Amino acid sequence: MILSRVSIQRPVLATMLNLVIVLFGVIGLSRLPVRELPDIDPPIVSVTTVYPAANAQVVETEVSERLEEVINNIEGIKTLRSESREGVSIITIEFDLSREIDIAAQDVRDRVARVRGNLPPDIREPIIAKQDADAQPVIWNALNSDRYSPLELTTLAERQIKPRLQAVPGVSSVIIGGEKRFAMRLWLDSSKMAARHVTVLDVQRALREQNIELPSGRVENLDREMTIQTRGEMKTAEEFNNLVVRTEGTTLVRLRDIGLAEEGVEDYRTIARAGGKPCVFLGVVKQAKANTVNVAHGIRSEIAALKPTLPQGCDLWVAYDASIYVEKAIHEVWQTLAMAFFLVVLIIFVFLRNFRSTLIPSVAIPVSIIGTFAILYAFGYSVNILTMLALVLTIGIVVDDAIVVLEAIYRHIEEGVPPMTAAFKAMEEISFAVIAITISLVAVFAPLAFQKSTTGRLFIEFAVAVCGSVIISAFVALTLSPAMSARILKPLEGVKHGPVFNFFERGFDWLAGSYSRGLRWSLRHRVLMLLVTVGTLVVMALAYLGLEPASSRTASCRRRSESLRRSPKWRRSAQ
Repeated sequence: MILSRVSIQRPVLATMLNLVIVLFGVIGLSRLPVRELPDIDPPIVSVTTVYPAANAQVVETEVSERLEEVINNIEGIKTLRSESREGVSIITIEFDLSREIDIAAQDVRDRVARVRGNLPPDIREPIIAKQDADAQPVIWNALNSDRYSPLELTTLAERQIKPRLQAVPGVSSVIIGGEKRFAMRLWLDSSKMAARHVTVLDVQRALREQNIELPSGRVENLDREMTIQTRGEMKTAEEFNNLVVRTEGTTLVRLRDIGLAEEGVEDYRTIARAGGKPCVFLGVVKQAKANTVNVAHGIRSEIAALKPTLPQGCDLWVAYDASIYVEKAIHEVWQTLAMAFFLVVLIIFVFLRNFRSTLIPSVAIPVSIIGTFAILYAFGYSVNILTMLALVLTIGIVVDDAIVVLEAIYRHIEEGVPPMTAAFKAMEEISFAVIAITISLVAVFAPLAFQKSTTGRLFIEFAVAVCGSVIISAFVALTLSPAMSARILKPLEGVKHGPVFNFFERGFDWLAGSYSRGLRWSLRHRVLMLLVTVGTLVVMALAYLGLEPASSRTASCRRRSESLRRSPKWRRSAQ
């Protein structure tokens, strides 16, 4: 084969080609995102509609049901769920994996626009959004204090902490949870309102008409121009208490006559606590292709820098970090990978009993494994448990081609042929055999990459990692392995073996003799061996049929407690 012949004649070229593969692999590994599992999340589109002052039942009948009726006929819907609660309707549509999320979202927009005229006029414009699994916070930080109120903590988080966390590389956005924002609370006394013939609508109309800021034109002369703005927006509780809500002849009914205005927060129905203390949470959402572990480390470093700048009595700490589980799982697989590499090299040495010979197939392992990361990066995949397990699996496969090449060359050397000539002869004999082995292995795993189901998508990256490493190992076996064999291996004339070699040689001779005797016995009892083979297949088939399906997401040891309280709601699901 020309590739092998050129590699044997020009070993520096063969070495540089394989070093380029390793270099690209290192670059790809440094840029690959780290996840726990591959990205197999289905396309999901949500429709959020705000209906102010409407209770959950009204939202269900007037908004959710009407939207469901038109959305439910869209092609490719897998599940449709609606959630109606006070003032808001949320419809979540999950599509089949084959549907493009952009096209699905456009179909939803078209259907919502078609029914918009039949919805209540007071609703806000429906928001159609594509949901991303990576849009969930990967790390939650808690800010609490014994001195400051939740309103003050919210202000501190919004103005000082959030901008710093958003500046960390890889961060997409920061969500503030449990926030308490400033609002003017109007408490109305129903008995006083009835006595003065005032309704809630009167108060709302007074707020709309008097609590406003309007542009009022401009003043011009020959050398200047000024804009005029009417400042009618109220700022203090006293200004709200003096609001005129109704006029009865010459009598003015003000807000203080029927109730009270006081400074407060927008919502008293939610509360956030961490460590038994009221707090404000800051959830960090990473960018789609960002490394989860690197983002979490950057956030922790930024928090350490932020703590000295916080007011006295405030504490900022990490309440939940998803990267811990990812980092632990990936670290365990890396350990397994290193152990597998050591065991494979040890077994090769035990059988070859020569350091020079062991080095040749051993080099194929790091070149093939590291080079696979370049392929994963080119396909836009990630470093996750399944891709790492694929590399662990291929450690025992990628050395096969190199061992075949080494054995063929070594056989010619044993016949007295010089190593250089032995390399040329061996590669002429087995080059196409190496290619055939590679094609057969790729043919086994490649179909996994073309499955459309959720489980199939889970193993796409696994299949690509296996096929990529096998293809690279074939390239190594056709280039670097013969080049190394021609230079490293020595003629066997006058070579004396030590006691270790002789000990293993006697063991292999006994093993070969035992195999030969067992083979002759099996040939004399063909019927019995056939029955044993069929019986084994039957037992294996019965064992397979007795297995119960398991979830793709196995349980893991993650101790995390959450509590969420909301107003009453109606939830519907269709599938």
